[in-house]
Amino acid sequence: MTEREPAPNEEYEAQWGEQARSEPRWPATVAVVAAIGLQVVLPHRLVLGPRWVLPSLEGALGLALFVASPQRRTRESNRIRALSISLIALINFANLVSLGYLVHALVVPHPVGGKTLIYSSVPVWLTNIIVFSLWYWELDRGGPARRVQRVRKAPDFLFPQMNAPGSTREDWSPTFLDYFYTSFTNVTAFSPTDTMPLTAWAKVLMMVQSLASLLTVGLVISRAVNIL
Repeated sequence: MTEREPAPNEEYEAQWGEQARSEPRWPATVAVVAAIGLQVVLPHRLVLGPRWVLPSLEGALGLALFVASPQRRTRESNRIRALSISLIALINFANLVSLGYLVHALVVPHPVGGKTLIYSSVPVWLTNIIVFSLWYWELDRGGPARRVQRVRKAPDFLFPQMNAPGSTREDWSPTFLDYFYTSFTNVTAFSPTDTMPLTAWAKVLMMVQSLASLLTVGLVISRAVNIL
């Protein structure tokens, strides 16, 4: 009996192992910790309720998520995914509230110091980049676990590597850094650059992110400079 020739996926797995078909969680975990830290340094007037409440809830969710799933695998439970989405939504909610307070500070009768507005707008703007990179990373094609499976869903984002297969390995899949770069370029250019949104939810998220960045950069920071 002749030996069966290994399939391309089997050859790749034999060469690179499980690590090549999974994505570590630590980059996203670092991003979550950074977002919580940025919320902590905000002035009290830009935080909803006691300043320790939301960061504590986010930290508890992040710790539970890390303990339950310290490393991404090729499969994850619905509970883990729901916990991850809840954490991102909570960070997003807290940042939108802070942005609202920041914009409101420009229209109240008594003037607000320009330096205070500038210093306050920077953490809000940076958190905007982080939280939407987490959204893109968690939602694109069903999440990190599904993106590395053999049977893949249709993409929500079109990355340059998808149009140039010869430029990378055959089973290339975007990692958190790719989504962070997409998020960063979206808030600085106020539009997609090299990565295009394909589905309705991806386009809506990018529009919301661009709008939040426009309010922060175009309204808050500009007004703060005028106050100076």
